[in-house]
Amino acid sequence: MTTQAKSDGAIIEPRDNQSYVRGSTDIPLSDATVADFLRDTVERFPTRPAVVFREQDIRWTWREFADEVDTMASGLAALGIVKGDRVGIWSPNRVEWLLTQFATARIGAVLVNINPAYRLAELEYALNKVGCKAIIAAERFKSSMYLQMLQELAPELASHTPGDLHAARLPDLRIVIRMCDTDTPGMLLFSDVIEQGRASLDVAKLDAIGATLNADEPINIQFTSGTTGNPKGATLTHRNIVNNARYIAMAMRLGEQDGLCIPVPLYHCFGMVLAVLACVSVGANMVFPGEAFDPVATLAATADEKCTALHGVPTMFIAELDHPDFARFDLSRLRTGIMAGSPCPIETMKKVVSTMHLGEITIAYGMTETSPVSFQSSTTDPLDKRTTTVGRIQPHLEVKIVDPLGEIVPVGVTGELCTRGYSVMQGYWGDDTKTRESIVDGWMHTGDLATLDAEGYCNIVGRLKDMLIRGGENIYPREIEEFLFRHPKIQTVQVFGVPDSKYGEEVCAWIVVRPGEHLSAEDVQTFCRDQIAHYKVPKHIRFVDELPMTVTGKVQKFVMRDRMIDELKLKQDRTA
Repeated sequence: MTTQAKSDGAIIEPRDNQSYVRGSTDIPLSDATVADFLRDTVERFPTRPAVVFREQDIRWTWREFADEVDTMASGLAALGIVKGDRVGIWSPNRVEWLLTQFATARIGAVLVNINPAYRLAELEYALNKVGCKAIIAAERFKSSMYLQMLQELAPELASHTPGDLHAARLPDLRIVIRMCDTDTPGMLLFSDVIEQGRASLDVAKLDAIGATLNADEPINIQFTSGTTGNPKGATLTHRNIVNNARYIAMAMRLGEQDGLCIPVPLYHCFGMVLAVLACVSVGANMVFPGEAFDPVATLAATADEKCTALHGVPTMFIAELDHPDFARFDLSRLRTGIMAGSPCPIETMKKVVSTMHLGEITIAYGMTETSPVSFQSSTTDPLDKRTTTVGRIQPHLEVKIVDPLGEIVPVGVTGELCTRGYSVMQGYWGDDTKTRESIVDGWMHTGDLATLDAEGYCNIVGRLKDMLIRGGENIYPREIEEFLFRHPKIQTVQVFGVPDSKYGEEVCAWIVVRPGEHLSAEDVQTFCRDQIAHYKVPKHIRFVDELPMTVTGKVQKFVMRDRMIDELKLKQDRTA
């Protein structure tokens, strides 16, 4: 084996047959804050196209975008939002989301990403866990009535002055800002905040606030489902996400001449970091096809806006390729992009390269807690490596694959993937115990099972914990189990994933009903509906008299999974 070890100390290919790699340090880390990051791009490319929201008919240059960000930042400051305050954003892909991302960063407030699919219990927990002072919300999204849910959690909105909420169930929340121009008792209009910002705009004052910020301060909280039943707030700093975005863009060879079509959700790292911040790092145009993924809207945006790059989870690419109108869209300008979020079927990757002109598409792997990307293929990697692995180590990071005792395993041997470096989160907000369990001596224990080959390419082969991934959404069975245990007729329940041709995995539940009670699958799904996110609701439900156990009393989920695969005649695709 020829070991590739650069002069900067990088170990791209494992040495001595050990599953350990270290990224290049040739390109220094940046100390920029998110606001600095945007300002530098605006200074370089003020008149180049920056933002397109097709559904909202918005097109801005970098200078126009930055001016709108300053206006909103001024409006938030006028409401009393200060450095360190947590501001929630609960919305599908709209321009208000993008403005909030950068306006909060401009004044040092911490952006809290609220999953658009959250229901009452999840929303209440998230807002209280991090102590959100404000939330900016769309009126609704699909079947989720956001404002109605907020009114249910905080009926005090009906009688309180907008901007001065005092709610029993949401004690920290003071400000509710709604999108769209319809007055709602107790809520401020987004447009009014913008107008207030225009009236009070003082760029010098915003710059003075910016001078007090530093790259190691928290700027974003993203919730990741918890194995103990509650979501955990991964707390990310400017340094985490700014640098990860830089290296992601470099791996794609993204530049100011590129336009990236972004159908992935902004609340997720995929949209916020791999897409938006990666574009900011180089001045590429951000093109949003719509509020939510639609294959035709995505294909039309890519063709009409002459996009050269496209992001998506495998499910999205499959929907685009399989659409009956696929052939009528001119995708010839496409070159690069990222497929990530869940395991990528090898055959799908090959079709994307050959049929969608994405000859330089890359695969990325990571987790929210590592900002998120740790491995990414490059545009020059051989096709077989881009279709069967998640690439090689990103700059300024270390990865080791370890056995249950924490010892590094030989090359090719499966173990838990651990990451160390600038990208590791600051911690879980308000949960030192979980932070210490996850980060040991600087190493983030991902819970993912992986292998490294002799050239340093990584393959994710499974998950140490029970997490399943449905259409790019991480789902922890324990969270669903804890919820289902609330049902008075359920004695015990186990949740796990089974293969699904469309979403990668689907949620399956095995349930033991209390003696003398009767329960149907429809009853269970109705119990879940409007209380937990739609993608967490079990699709396959089986009622059993007992669960398969080991002699020591441990539940054997693999037995349940295998039985369901046989019963449903499911096929598991080969993935990278």
